[in-house]
Amino acid sequence: MPTNPSARLTPTTLVLLILPPLMWAGNAVVGRMMQGVVPPLTLNFLRWALALLILLPIAGWVLRPGSPLWPHWRRFALLGLLGVGLYNSLQYLALKTSSPMNVTLVASSTPVWMLLLGRLFFNAPISRRAVLGAVLALTGVAVVLSRGDWEQLLAVQLVPGDAWMLLASLLWAWYSWLLARPRSEPAAIKADWAAFLLAQIVMGLCWSGAMTAGEWWLLPTAQAGSPHLAWGWPLAAGLLFVAVGPSLLAYRCWGAAVSRVGPATASVFSNLTPLFAALMSATLLSEPPRAYHALGFVLIVGGILVSSRS
Repeated sequence: MPTNPSARLTPTTLVLLILPPLMWAGNAVVGRMMQGVVPPLTLNFLRWALALLILLPIAGWVLRPGSPLWPHWRRFALLGLLGVGLYNSLQYLALKTSSPMNVTLVASSTPVWMLLLGRLFFNAPISRRAVLGAVLALTGVAVVLSRGDWEQLLAVQLVPGDAWMLLASLLWAWYSWLLARPRSEPAAIKADWAAFLLAQIVMGLCWSGAMTAGEWWLLPTAQAGSPHLAWGWPLAAGLLFVAVGPSLLAYRCWGAAVSRVGPATASVFSNLTPLFAALMSATLLSEPPRAYHALGFVLIVGGILVSSRS
């Protein structure tokens, strides 16, 4: 393998690296556009249910009675809860009161939470450079959460969506550590990206279905904020995009890109997500970026770059 990852940044590899953050940014923007069309927990359930139907012809073997999935169902149930059931549900819930730019910028702090969780629960060492990077990234998050107003930050006045996204980022960091632990999944499943994703989706839909049922039970009447769907082309188009783009296309491209250039280089490209979200929000939602978004973006990316250097 080449020692310099940049030597492998061919046009094809660049497409593989850029498509996932583009899809993730689109997921945040579409999630914002779906507010009032479909409730957040229901949107997450329908998204993954449609993704499951698309994957069944490709990797349906993983659900057969003799599949290696079932002896490891507890692990996949936990992965499905964190990656399918909770993370995207909390993200869509966050978009009810927060903008796609805020949501994606807060989500960019995930490497910092991975650093802290690794030290606290997985005995992973933290270097001085990593501490400096974490401080920079957390400062960037603080700038975004305070909307550039430090007095507001000191008063701890957060939009509910920002708090939901902070929780989602923590859960995603935990999910990422579980994937990185030495206790791995069955080789036959891990070697097949579609089977690995389908195994998580099946388990995650059980959790997501329970949460969706609770959403409909708690708000059963047709009133503002109720879980009733606004059937039509906007709902169909939105569901098709989030099921194919962020769920399947981004997952496949990201796995292929990481295998080519490694996680360190790929993580730099993942921080294009807030930039793409800002451009899409300004175009589709008439939500232009503010100066504090730019400052937060620079601090978060700078912190991650500092902490990820050898």
